[in-house]
Amino acid sequence: MASSKIIRVIGSINKDLVYYVSHMPAAGETLTANKFEQNPGGKGANQAVAASRLSSNAPDIEVHMIGAVGGDGKDMIDGLKVQKVGTTEIRLLDQQSSGNAMIIVEETTGENRIVLSPGTNHSFTPAHFTRAENLGSPWPDLIVLQLEIPLDTVMQILKTAKAASVDVLLNPAPAVKLEDDAYQSITHLILNETEAAILTNRDLSEVEAEGFNWKAVADEFLAKGVKNVVITLGSKGAYFATSSTSGLVPAEKIPKEKVVDTTAAGDTFVGAAAVKLVRKGKGALLEQDDVLTCCRAAGKTVQKYGAIPSIPFGNEVDGM
Repeated sequence: MASSKIIRVIGSINKDLVYYVSHMPAAGETLTANKFEQNPGGKGANQAVAASRLSSNAPDIEVHMIGAVGGDGKDMIDGLKVQKVGTTEIRLLDQQSSGNAMIIVEETTGENRIVLSPGTNHSFTPAHFTRAENLGSPWPDLIVLQLEIPLDTVMQILKTAKAASVDVLLNPAPAVKLEDDAYQSITHLILNETEAAILTNRDLSEVEAEGFNWKAVADEFLAKGVKNVVITLGSKGAYFATSSTSGLVPAEKIPKEKVVDTTAAGDTFVGAAAVKLVRKGKGALLEQDDVLTCCRAAGKTVQKYGAIPSIPFGNEVDGM
């Protein structure tokens, strides 16, 4: 029997405090929420659960996570176990507080605003990832990263993974400028239009303009060493590029009234991409059909409330 393909997510685990409101509050405005929920979350945990759920029909894929929670976060570890995410490398720091996120969701559009408190997510330092064995056991076929752990730690993971010839998928959120040499260690870069604007020194108004040339943006990342770029564009779909092909992939057509919460759409897209990549094997890149499947998975997510509760399973998404 062939050995399992291993996706290892290194990133954040948060408690999500979700407020559903009729409209986004203005400066100085106090607003009563129509509904409140508390769920496990964090981009790392969301992406790990997405990869696990979306590979649920593929027993040869395992998803493991490296992260940290405080004494108030034992239930989050238990929650990840329920989702069939490997948790043996999640650190429990009893004397610290877990990360948390305040998420405000506008009910009329499903759009959100998020404020983070990192907590134990910032307990990881570059020293934790200086050797190849620090990338976890069993050995990963793909590492998935975000930027909700310290940036210098992410940069060290990229260096260690590159030296160990492990492919890395980076979702640079929340977005900060990266040093040019970092891109040489990134195999797959998946980001939204806001993040693409920040990383390439463009105004958001420029990239939101009708007919904007996404090829120029993708080409910048490819020129710096990235092998595979995907820019997610919400209801407009996603633009993908490699050295040999590129194009715009349309989003799933979803009636406006069915879009209730976009919180985990991007994380679901990343999880789907990770599953597609390890299925295809070492050195594989995302092509048009793969990106279309990722768009379908994200489209399922926006039709349900919450982050992790909204993530679909593989048998719910055509192409998974």
